[in-house]
Amino acid sequence: MSDIDNIKQIEKKDEIRLISDENPVVTTGVVEGTPASTTEHVTVINVHPQRRWAWVIASALVALLVVFGAFFAIKQWNYYHNYGVSVSVTPEQNIAKLKRRVKPCTPEVVMTTDSVLGVQLNFYELKGLKATIELDEPAITDKNVYLYSRCADISRERKFLGSLVIGGKVYSDDQSRLGYFGAVDSAMVIGISRFEDVRDYCVEHEGYYFRQFMMLSCGELPSKFYLHGKVERRAIGRKEGNDNLFYIEAPNPETMYDFADAMREYGFVDAIYITGGKTSSYYRTRGGVQHVVGDTAQRPRNPIPGPWLVFRKQ
Repeated sequence: MSDIDNIKQIEKKDEIRLISDENPVVTTGVVEGTPASTTEHVTVINVHPQRRWAWVIASALVALLVVFGAFFAIKQWNYYHNYGVSVSVTPEQNIAKLKRRVKPCTPEVVMTTDSVLGVQLNFYELKGLKATIELDEPAITDKNVYLYSRCADISRERKFLGSLVIGGKVYSDDQSRLGYFGAVDSAMVIGISRFEDVRDYCVEHEGYYFRQFMMLSCGELPSKFYLHGKVERRAIGRKEGNDNLFYIEAPNPETMYDFADAMREYGFVDAIYITGGKTSSYYRTRGGVQHVVGDTAQRPRNPIPGPWLVFRKQ
């Protein structure tokens, strides 16, 4: 053992440890004091300290990448799949509805009113109509228009909030709002999703599409509403088993929660928010008779910038 430089021999029971102070050394030793038949050969490989630290750092970096990757994957999955409520209609099912031919019927808006949980609600059932989205407010004299309303929000900088498609042209691409409305020809749908399958279908078939806040999904209220305070409210909703959509108005100031809860109590399963609770417009009953929606005193002298959701006779 004296021929090996810088090697320290440590004897402890039946093992020999060889430690190198400088360069890695591979050494084979024989454990002394054991019978020849049980002689054990021990090979010790010593790694340079710098290489050992490099391996430790590399392992730590890999572990961090795995943790951050898993965190990002879970966050993305929740963003696209976990809405906190059940979903009654998938985008694929709504696309199938948009593909179906709508049976023509007499165009009209059937208006009813009721009070639910202390909240007054006006219901406008849409029959025999097709939807478009327009940037200019319809004229009062346009007898083809049976109801119109605000739809997507717009910022002070004239930026549309939420995805918006008009006649197959994309005006905005924004998935931040879960609710959506889609229309192609005479078919109309609403739904809840982060995915833009319905939007893409509307683009491909020169349809119309916008996004808004979710109010109801599968008869369930969201855990959080993003608009607060009490103001007049509007929404578009649907009932189970009824292919017609409803335009819904709360003419008195209500919170988002109270408005949504009242719609749920009345039997609506899905509903999305419509901006412009004080907006004054009109609707037409069978035969084209015109009626006022909202308070005409709130109607501004100058035209309100769109987009407008317009329901015309087919």
